Amino acid sequence: MPPDPYTTQFISGPDGLLLHLRDYGSRESSLTPVVCLPGLTRPCGDFHALALRLSAKGRRVLAIDYRGRGLSQWDKDWKRYDVFVESADIQTMLVASGVPEAIFVGTSRGGLHIMALAALKPSLIKAAVLNDIGPIIEPAGLQRIKGYLGKITQPDTLAQAVDMLKSLFGEQFTNVSEADWDIYAQLTYPLKNGKMGPGFDPNLFKTLEALNPDTPLPVLWPQFDGLRNVPLLVIRGANSDLLSPATFEAMLNRRTQMAEAEAAAARDANLPAPDSAPYPPVEGFVVEGQGHAPLLLDEASLARIEAFV
Repeated sequence: MPPDPYTTQFISGPDGLLLHLRDYGSRESSLTPVVCLPGLTRPCGDFHALALRLSAKGRRVLAIDYRGRGLSQWDKDWKRYDVFVESADIQTMLVASGVPEAIFVGTSRGGLHIMALAALKPSLIKAAVLNDIGPIIEPAGLQRIKGYLGKITQPDTLAQAVDMLKSLFGEQFTNVSEADWDIYAQLTYPLKNGKMGPGFDPNLFKTLEALNPDTPLPVLWPQFDGLRNVPLLVIRGANSDLLSPATFEAMLNRRTQMAEAEAAAARDANLPAPDSAPYPPVEGFVVEGQGHAPLLLDEASLARIEAFV
């Protein structure tokens, strides 16, 4: 068997919980490292294809398992599966790994973490990729996620696991190869003691139990604006029900509108006009035939992120 193309690290979190990450490439690389943050229940292995691609170009890549996911320890208190607790975990892991700044790639919840870090530790973020997440989360998409979390069971075979995933996500993911379905199934139902099962603490479901269609969701434009000074790529699945086309377009146009508003305010105050282009533009990419969240396994998505990085 060839050796793994990454090193496995376990780092003690602020409360002593053991947290896992994969470390690809050389720690001595002079290039800015990339830090990959997965979705709500997802493992760091979701970024394996991207990490291989970027590390082959000489870039160090860290992919993180949050507490209760992947190979990280489960928390005895499910209420600590919280963005702010996890954010502290992420910062601890990066300090231990010698990463003072990075390009961040965040899928869904991972993108929320990027926006939180922009407020808590802005010096960490040199550039960012938000994969199918934005300042406005569509309630219907969140309710769908809540619904399927309660349906994830233990398959007996890989073929059964693929069939289960297709039944849950097939309507949104119409352009996924059979090979990628297999990869996604193996990541979703890792082998443990010879049996396939969900790779996360089932208590994560409790964090969504209080949500109902009438629950008001926070609007995160101030947090999104915390990224205004760094290059940003926003990815949307064409069939996504969590990131709407309207929010996606608003994210792409946000910095231009901010610059125009600042220029107008300066004129009204008889002040010198600010720089006409004070913010780097926001780039956008739509993954056809995929929903929430794009798997980042197809060539087009990998090439687009590589070009951005």
